[in-house]
Amino acid sequence: MLSRHSACSLLLLSSVALTFPIALLPQQLPPASAARTLLLPKRIVSGETATLAVLDANGRLTPGVTVNFSNGDHLVTNVTGRALFVAPLNPGVIYAAIASRPNRVYTTVLTPAEAGTTSSVQVSSMPRFVSLADRFELSGSGFCGDADANTVRVAGRPALVLAASPVSLVALPPAELEPGPALVDVACAKRSAPRFSISFLALTLDADSSPLAPGEHRTLTVHVSGTVAKVPLEAHNLSPKVAQLTGGNPANISSSGGAQNTAQFELIGLERGNFRISVRLLPTPTPLRH
Repeated sequence: MLSRHSACSLLLLSSVALTFPIALLPQQLPPASAARTLLLPKRIVSGETATLAVLDANGRLTPGVTVNFSNGDHLVTNVTGRALFVAPLNPGVIYAAIASRPNRVYTTVLTPAEAGTTSSVQVSSMPRFVSLADRFELSGSGFCGDADANTVRVAGRPALVLAASPVSLVALPPAELEPGPALVDVACAKRSAPRFSISFLALTLDADSSPLAPGEHRTLTVHVSGTVAKVPLEAHNLSPKVAQLTGGNPANISSSGGAQNTAQFELIGLERGNFRISVRLLPTPTPLRH
């Protein structure tokens, strides 16, 4: 069974949203036609098992979705919204795509020698900061290609492993985790990696949710809890006909840092109406030093 997870978005009168991917609740099975996002490990190992996952627009794992690879392979996600596959024998870069969707997701096929295959589990790189409601990726060696054969625990609580290969894991933080630093444990079968720490952050949006008027300037404030450090954030304007996001779409800025850790995005109204903005924490890969 898949782990439970909290709601994926904070809505302000249905006009503003702070949106994040989430795990699938067992009773909510989206149709295959709702598939939008393919999660594929960034690196896989030639001839070894790996796991991919497919999410719908609300971040729910989506079963019954056909995924096509550039080498001609095809597969369909199972009832958990994931699929096991064997990496191609030829090393190099390949891509996969959800059937009928244009977006391609690339992965690099490594030889066993390039992957540094080992009998122990090692985490070589992890993000410095992770949103409490978003997935995160770990790089290393000795992981299990079958996602369910891996164990990832954050502050002693199980995280859901979405995608996996012997050198990459993609997981969701456990529900009801408090913001701040937390110890992370990673294991494959009976082998475990040395424990390490990641700072898990809560992002909340403060904004006037009334309809935007043409020419109106409006400030959206994102509050960051869990660190006093500056963190990189990215905003996507999901209503480009109604509003223009200053700085482009997407717009990238850093939070202020400090006890009142905030970031502000500016909107300019193009026509009267409700708007929707998605804000996410940008990944900050950090080499792990034991």
